[in-house]
Amino acid sequence: MSDIRLVVGLGNPGSQYAETRHNVGFNVVEAVARLLGIDTGKKKFGAFFGQDFYDDKKLILLMPQEYMNRSGQAVATAVGFYKLPLEDVLVVTDDMALDPGVIRLRPKGSAGGHNGLADIIARLGTDSFARLRVGIGSSGPIPGRDYVLGRPDRHERKLLDEGIIKAREAALRWIEGGIEKAMNEFNVRQGADAD
Repeated sequence: MSDIRLVVGLGNPGSQYAETRHNVGFNVVEAVARLLGIDTGKKKFGAFFGQDFYDDKKLILLMPQEYMNRSGQAVATAVGFYKLPLEDVLVVTDDMALDPGVIRLRPKGSAGGHNGLADIIARLGTDSFARLRVGIGSSGPIPGRDYVLGRPDRHERKLLDEGIIKAREAALRWIEGGIEKAMNEFNVRQGADAD
């Protein structure tokens, strides 16, 4: 491991997508930035970018500004620029397979139908990077694309906001102690299976 940690939040750029379910990854990175007082208004690597020190490590926050299915270029560029081992990368994303607000950490894995993760895997040439998934619930009868680009109702928004705070804390724990420590605390605490 290096003394740098990269936390990437996935979403779509533009105000029309700001409060959609698909932008939960952005919301988590923004929550980390607010808590730590990190300015993420700069542009670098084709992404909104911020950096500071946390837990004696250089923390880089990244929100790619291409559409979701082209998120990988910014991630691959940042990883290459800092020569990061992939164990120092955490990608935060929405997940329809989890109930709203439930979070789950994994050390690696397939894209699971998520276009942002699929592009990052393609650009990095591996799925061996940690991901923090924030549940947005199943689309049910609504087409998946319409659902993820839609805005949650008030009840669901409350659950998502709670999930964003849990995910923020999980990301900080990952920075402090790595993926196993974060998984042990946050996956178990929700009564989750290891999946």
